[in-house]
Amino acid sequence: MSQTMTQPEPARSRAVFSQEDFGLIRTAIAHYLREVQDQPESVKYANLYHRLGRVA
Repeated sequence: MSQTMTQPEPARSRAVFSQEDFGLIRTAIAHYLREVQDQPESVKYANLYHRLGRVA
């Protein structure tokens, strides 16, 4: 007689941000981009802004 032990399935992952949150974050990044537009790091924020546009 063999007993089979079943492994519990991992809990389903939940979204961290809502769709509305992405819009708010994108607005905040747009504002920050105007503040740092002449700095080298602005390129990273511009890329993030555009990636968030694809999500929202």
